[in-house]
Amino acid sequence: MWDSILERFPTLLEWFYTLLAFIVPFLVYKVNQVLHEALDPPWKREEKKNKEGQEQPSQ
Repeated sequence: MWDSILERFPTLLEWFYTLLAFIVPFLVYKVNQVLHEALDPPWKREEKKNKEGQEQPSQ
């Protein structure tokens, strides 16, 4: 009985690939954020500040 249950579990290699499928896109996203913060031109930064100021909800 345990053999049939254990056969259905993913192998370590499958767990590794599943983990990579999450980690790689997440790292790309984070690196992209850091690059945008460091390398965006000044006019783009001003545009972002103005946009954030306008999106505050009114109460």
